[in-house]
Amino acid sequence: MRVRKKPWAAQYIKDHADLIVTEPEKQLGHWQERFPSVQPLQIEIGIGKGQFIVEMARQHSDINFLGIEIQESVIATALRQLVESGLTNVQLVETDGANVDTLFAAQEVDQLFLNFSDPWPKTRHAKRRLTSPNFLTHYQTVLKQDGRIQFKTDNRGLFEYSLTSFNNFGLVFDEVWLDLHNSDGNEGNVQTEYEEKFSKKGPIYELIAHFDQTK
Repeated sequence: MRVRKKPWAAQYIKDHADLIVTEPEKQLGHWQERFPSVQPLQIEIGIGKGQFIVEMARQHSDINFLGIEIQESVIATALRQLVESGLTNVQLVETDGANVDTLFAAQEVDQLFLNFSDPWPKTRHAKRRLTSPNFLTHYQTVLKQDGRIQFKTDNRGLFEYSLTSFNNFGLVFDEVWLDLHNSDGNEGNVQTEYEEKFSKKGPIYELIAHFDQTK
């Protein structure tokens, strides 16, 4: 999806360097220093306009959140929302979230959110899907032993692929919802902007899983 460039974005990001990281490799193993206090660390890869990560931080003041987004104009919009919120337990990271194992130390992350990731529908692009085995290897490195992955999508093909990918990788499923908004799993569900818009057109799928550390 092509995003219209926002001429104000670059300067706005510079003006709020206390809330956004543009050189994340320098934070490897030291992310907690960006927050007022040391708390469980949860990250979202691909934050859109930031509605999910900001609301999660608002509802869970006892958790530190990091939102990763590569597109400058998109993350600048999320940053503006964060500035307006006044929250201190969420930081944004302008980078490609594909290689999280270069951004975080081993077992530095408590939970990882993948919300409405690009489905990359063509078979030849399967390796680019954020739930493919090569990405799962990265997640396993940075997640703590009891860390979980929470994945939501409206794309049935991507959901079925992800179920198979997680299962073949040996993950343990904690929850699987084929229609999240009409299930018990919807209690406490924080929606993304995309989710609010497209849930009227069909079901939202969700799975929550963790790596089997006994293997």
